[in-house]
Amino acid sequence: MTKTLSISSSSYRLHHYYTKPTSRLTSVSLKIRALSSPSSSSSTTSMATKVGPAVIVGGGRVGRALQDMGSGDDLLVKRGEAVPLDFEGPILVCTRNDDLDAVLDSTPKSRWNADLVFFQNGMMEPWFESKGLGDAGQVLAYFAVSKLGEPPIDGKTDTNPEGLTAAYGKWASAVAARLQAGGLSCKVLEKADFQKQMLEKLIWISAFMLVGARHPGATVGAVEKEFRSEVSSLISELASAAAAEKSITFEDAMEDRLCAYSRAVAHFPTAVKEFKWRNGWFYALSKKAIAAGKPDPCPLHTAWLKELNVVQD
Repeated sequence: MTKTLSISSSSYRLHHYYTKPTSRLTSVSLKIRALSSPSSSSSTTSMATKVGPAVIVGGGRVGRALQDMGSGDDLLVKRGEAVPLDFEGPILVCTRNDDLDAVLDSTPKSRWNADLVFFQNGMMEPWFESKGLGDAGQVLAYFAVSKLGEPPIDGKTDTNPEGLTAAYGKWASAVAARLQAGGLSCKVLEKADFQKQMLEKLIWISAFMLVGARHPGATVGAVEKEFRSEVSSLISELASAAAAEKSITFEDAMEDRLCAYSRAVAHFPTAVKEFKWRNGWFYALSKKAIAAGKPDPCPLHTAWLKELNVVQD
């Protein structure tokens, strides 16, 4: 008579057969049979991260682009409309700099430091200080939206292929998630690192716009390619003044980074605009130094502003 002992594991079934001896030799056979698991077809579904809702102030190119990156439950606030008190989430401010006072007037004061996130270019610190916005969030938007409704173009460069856009503050991670959902890069920085990058972008926009304005019709790309020596001298001058004023040390190769970004957005036109928020900060440093009997820290910058009649004094 034959008996069978069956032992199962996750991979194999072991059958140990033995027979009643018919001679002095005991016949033992051991057979291992691979057990194949049932075939199953499974498809991997990538779950898109849901972007949290936000109030978006400003229905221009950037505001609409941010709304398109959302999950459909954002609130778009247009000019003259009020920001609600009870809509949870960040308040993404995408207006012109000169409209910021009106934005504050339409926003409950309890939400100013808690939820406001500013996407504006330029030197914002003096305005923040005047409004008591020491904890306000900020985004350095190194991306471009050419026309209303068009997808944004990320400003990745050959020196920073990981992208340059950065966010700071309470809602920085939420902003980064939204931008990444829209196919853009965004890193989250602490305040000291963010300030350095903010100043670099201020130097970029102040230098390239001013040099371009000296050569009517020049784009950002033309400034980088045809007037490199001029913009190089101005970058060096403005960087030195900013570092001294803020007691910081910039990372090496700033000129290379800023010129690389200019190649990425070579089609941008140039003009000296929003003076108070851009070149005006450097001109204020010059006036302060001269009033104290010290040399102008930005003599080239001052001379070119006067050449273009941007300033007269």
